[in-house]
Order: sequence, then structure tokens, then C-alpha cells
Amino acid sequence: MRLEPGMKGGPRLVNPSDPKHAIRATRAAGRQTRSLLLDAASGLFKRRGLAGASIADIAAAADAFPSQITYYFRTKEALFVEAACRDVLHLARAAEEQAGRARSAQDYTRALVESVLAADGLGFFVEAMTLTRRRPDLAPFVERTIARLHAEGLRAYAAEIAARGWQAPADPETVARRFWAVAVGVTVEGQAMGRAPGDLVIEMLRLIAPMAGEASDGRLRLVRADGPGR
Repeated sequence: MRLEPGMKGGPRLVNPSDPKHAIRATRAAGRQTRSLLLDAASGLFKRRGLAGASIADIAAAADAFPSQITYYFRTKEALFVEAACRDVLHLARAAEEQAGRARSAQDYTRALVESVLAADGLGFFVEAMTLTRRRPDLAPFVERTIARLHAEGLRAYAAEIAARGWQAPADPETVARRFWAVAVGVTVEGQAMGRAPGDLVIEMLRLIAPMAGEASDGRLRLVRADGPGR
């Protein structure tokens, strides 16, 4: 027999000899608890920062016990990084869905940029990236998330150009990786200089707009550095 923390109803008693469906139910409850803690942490960290949100505050917002945070995440810093990684992946998925409704290459690019930079998820993730410099044990979370962003970005972009008959200005992997590299760079600079999200959108569009253009037949074409493509 062992105790696993439940929500405020009290700890859950688990008997290894219970039927498998009971064990699965316990695991499902654990996943739900983690998700609720991540939801609460995300909102508080974005509003107050790492130092301004205590474990007690997060637990209260999730209607949980502080001990559940240490049980599932061990430290507040680990919770911060995991919440930020989850948020940026959700943000990327939402941006993909929003851009998928665009009718032109220009609108597709703008929708991606606005969806990624207008929200606060990427800025949250950038803070998590910075945190791993003094907590290298948390770096694998960020590394896996960046790899996932690149992989999902490649999948989405390759699917779009195939479905719409666009011609990419470079290989799809390069285009997808460049997008996130520019987005992170613009966000870091914006945080340092206190720029508004709208200014970040304008800056990123300025930086990536010369990479591609849309021909009259709707295909994406390469734009020459010295002027419009021929």
C-alpha cells in the first residue's frame, strides 16, 4: 500500500493488488493534478514572475496542497520551466491553426507572426530559457521543447506548401527553424527594451518578409536581395 497526494480531498491510498482499471484511474487523476498545477502556475508566473509567485500561492490557485507541487515538480523553478515549455507548445499549435485559415502566403506569414508574438507564451518561454543558465539540470526540458517546435514547425510548413502548391524560398526545415530563431531573438530584444507586442510583430515581419514573396499564380517565390524577384 502507498499514499499518493490527491487534491484537497486528501491523499489517495493505492493498493498494488487493485484491479488495473483502478491503477489507471489513479494515474489519470495524477495527470489531472499536474495539469491543474501547471495551469495555475502559468497564470501566476506570467503576472508576477518567478520570484513573485510562491508555491503556496500556486497551490491555492489550483485548490491543491503545496506538498503536491514538490511531489510532482520538486522545485518551483522546475515548475516554472515545465509550465513555460507547455505554454509555448500550445501557442505554436494555436498559431498553426490560425495561419492555416489564411488565403495567401503573405496572410499566412502575418497570421503566424501575430499569433506567436501577440500572446505572452513566447516571452514566458524565453524567461525559462534564461533560467536554465543557472539551473542546467532543467535544460533538457527546454532542449526537448525547442526540438519539438522545430519538428512541428517543419511538419506544418511542409504540409502547407504541399497543399497550396507553394514553392518554398529554401528547404522547409531551414524556413521553419529560421522562423523560431527570429521569433525568439525579437522577443529577447523586445523584453530588454520594453517594446509592445505590436512593435515586435512589425519588427519580425520586417526581418522575415524579404525571405519570400507571392507570385501571381499564388506560389511562394524567392525575393532577390537587391529588389523584387523576376
